[in-house]
Amino acid sequence: MLFTLTLILTLAAFAADWIHLRHQRRRGTPALRSFIIWILATDALPLISAIVGWISRDNGPGLMNLYMWLFWAWIVTVLPRLLYYVFHFFRLPRTGLLLAAAFTLFLLWGTTFGRTRIHVNRIEICSDRIPAAFDGFRIVQFSDAHVGALVRPERELTRLTDTINALRPDAVFFTGDLVNIRSAELDDRTMALLQRIETPVWSVTGNHDVGTYIRDSVRYPAAVEARKVVERQREMGWCVLEDTTVYLRRGADSLALTGISFDPALRERRHDRHLPADNLPTVYAGVPDSLYNITLVHVPQLWEQITALGYGDLTLSGHVHAMQMKIRPWGRGWSPAVWLYERWSGRYDNGRHTLYINDGTGYVAYPMRLGAWPEVTLFTLKRCE
Repeated sequence: MLFTLTLILTLAAFAADWIHLRHQRRRGTPALRSFIIWILATDALPLISAIVGWISRDNGPGLMNLYMWLFWAWIVTVLPRLLYYVFHFFRLPRTGLLLAAAFTLFLLWGTTFGRTRIHVNRIEICSDRIPAAFDGFRIVQFSDAHVGALVRPERELTRLTDTINALRPDAVFFTGDLVNIRSAELDDRTMALLQRIETPVWSVTGNHDVGTYIRDSVRYPAAVEARKVVERQREMGWCVLEDTTVYLRRGADSLALTGISFDPALRERRHDRHLPADNLPTVYAGVPDSLYNITLVHVPQLWEQITALGYGDLTLSGHVHAMQMKIRPWGRGWSPAVWLYERWSGRYDNGRHTLYINDGTGYVAYPMRLGAWPEVTLFTLKRCE
């Protein structure tokens, strides 16, 4: 989807530039040659990225960061120009120039404060199925850290762990995509920063954790990389749930916590509105449906299948990031994610079942968040008679 959208916007940019240049040539605008050079250089950024990717044998963190910043440079230089063209067409060049400048500043703000300032969302979950001992139980969810893509890992992960610790949760749940491409991103420094979380952490794997994006699969087999990501989380003291259920206990009461791993076979379908889930009956085999069940699953598209089996009183997911772009004039707001996903951000309720999609804290494709701010979610369980 991102590649298709980029291609469409790139072609639209070339077309808009060509129309604008023809108009300016008739007017004999000064410094037109410099403007043409600027246009060609910025419009060519996606092409440069594609050529670099084509000649590269692998796609390690350095190359992925280059892709990310090339795409960012294209967004910041081309999109405000297209906005200006619209107003110039209606003979409002000064208005267009002002709005293009303001849009550029907004993009730069999204690259700095918008990318790094963590927002804490507080959600209350009420159910008569919540055991009495868990009334008031506090859960923190975070997701989609993509540590290999972070611009300043030490600063950003320190801010993340400090935010989590300040909330004093009883449990912390991570819902996938800890790394961006490969296990080496979880180096000693990164692991030490994540180990600063003071509360026990339970996690599941996401589509970026299972090695399927690695190009040099001979040197870095996907299955080996996926196993290393899990092992390094366990070295940090995290409990990685791989299609299994554990029971959280308080006194004589307990609730079931189920974790569903990302299936590598779903890589090409990860953005589909509906996904196959033939293994779910096996995942929940032996789990009493009388217990309140919390399910961690990276992709939210499995929610309907989970609830159809009678589980997932509370299902926590990530994956979407709201495409790191959200307009928030009301409630959930709007995001390009609606073109792909039926459910893409925040809370969804269906009877006794609740799905929550966390917008994540990291970023992919471009180092920017516009409206879809980095999120840590605090859930408080309430027993309601």
